[in-house]
Amino acid sequence: MTKTVSLRIFSALIVVFTLSACAGTKQMAAPAAPLPPDPAAALAHLEERVGEGRARHLNVLSPTWFARAEGSLAEAKRALESKGEISRINSSVSKGLKEIAQAEEIGRIVHTAVPQAIEARKLARAAGATVFGDEYAAVEKRFLGLAKDLENNDLKGARADEPRVVEAFHGLEVRAIKETILGDARKVLAQAESQGAKKWVPGPYAEAQQELLGVEGFIASNPYAREEMQKRGSAALFKANRALQLNRQALRLREMDPADTALWVEEILRQSSEALGAPDMRDRTFDVQVGNILGSIDSLVKDRDFLVQKTASQQTAMDDLQTLCAEQIEALQRANRQEAAAVAKVLTEQEAEKLRLEAQRSKAEERLASERRFNELYNQVQALFTPEEAECYKQGSRMVIRLRGMTFPVGQAVIMPENYPLLSKVQQAVRTFTEPKVAIEGHTDSTGSTELNDHLSQQRADSVRQYLLANKVVREDQIGAAGFGSSRPLAPNTTPEGRAANRRIDVVITPRGMPQD
Repeated sequence: MTKTVSLRIFSALIVVFTLSACAGTKQMAAPAAPLPPDPAAALAHLEERVGEGRARHLNVLSPTWFARAEGSLAEAKRALESKGEISRINSSVSKGLKEIAQAEEIGRIVHTAVPQAIEARKLARAAGATVFGDEYAAVEKRFLGLAKDLENNDLKGARADEPRVVEAFHGLEVRAIKETILGDARKVLAQAESQGAKKWVPGPYAEAQQELLGVEGFIASNPYAREEMQKRGSAALFKANRALQLNRQALRLREMDPADTALWVEEILRQSSEALGAPDMRDRTFDVQVGNILGSIDSLVKDRDFLVQKTASQQTAMDDLQTLCAEQIEALQRANRQEAAAVAKVLTEQEAEKLRLEAQRSKAEERLASERRFNELYNQVQALFTPEEAECYKQGSRMVIRLRGMTFPVGQAVIMPENYPLLSKVQQAVRTFTEPKVAIEGHTDSTGSTELNDHLSQQRADSVRQYLLANKVVREDQIGAAGFGSSRPLAPNTTPEGRAANRRIDVVITPRGMPQD
């Protein structure tokens, strides 16, 4: 027993020592690398780091340091826009990089010190608890208090408050599942009933009703089964919507004569076949036409999988070739160094200076060639979009595609079919570059609470990220998503036009092999 207590005391001392060394608000970590020589590139580098930090929720895990980093970023932007001194811009960027590095360090400490609170917050937000406005904001404020305690080296205070924060988030989570997900399911089911679903689609209606009752009972009996509650609540909403839509179709079909019904179904099958490039089989039975569509889809899926595998094999071969070339280059470099050492004794200062200048020129030419290639690819991507669909612009050596035509249902993050053509162009844009890094940024207007806007913008960015991953456009480790809420407006939120401009999705592409910002 004494040994166990001693080990616990020792562990606590280690954590306190770590916090004292890393979390003090007066210390800052040094930047990981020297700044790029171009001020715009240095600024873009800081902006990328801050964006990645927000995607990792550092604005919540280390609010003080993250806010300072954003302040330094804003200061650097103002200096650049006003064409201020390069030293002033670089000073702000350097300060911001130190601040975001410190926020990252604090974030790691918070994850270690109060993991249960972090998980409870994550689950509450996933359940939609941000809709509770002021109530959620109050709990979020208490969570921020934990992070600030840790920033101020108060480990004891943070751990003492953690259980109460966990319980508060859990209460909001359960309410969100009951009132948001099940509340929507109840409303949809009531709407279906008012339109006669009990009579016209009794089976799907009864199935949805039974699912809803089952979820209510499960929540009452299993208040801590968070993931299962979320899963069952979503299933209840799906079945309620299904019953509503089936009832509407049933009512529509009642008003159609059999010939019109057959023609309607045939047209659906014809459009699907045409979109897939499948043969026109309207002279066959509906079962044959459906088989034709399914067979075409299966063929396309297999073809896509083959292309993905082929690309992966080609990449492996290229990596092997690059490794071989690197080894050969290294061998040549060793030989050249030995030869250079032998002749260095006889080189004059003038000849040495000439070699140095030639090396600088070669490096500059290589950079110019990379920039020319980037400009070519940028022009190709820009040509994909109409002005109504997207605005493309450069940000250092990154490309930003601002999706003007991307829309979502009010208050939701579901990607609707009308967005597929635009997202298909985004896929082409990403594939234009070779294995780029991609960041999806979500933005909202200022309507609603900050917490709700942050959460909604993150959900929408995540939806676009998942869409691109599902279509195997980019590897999972090469694409991130961040929600900025209403913190980065493009226009005043005082007019409908301004609010519409601020509701947007930005796709930021950082090409591989380009000069780093």
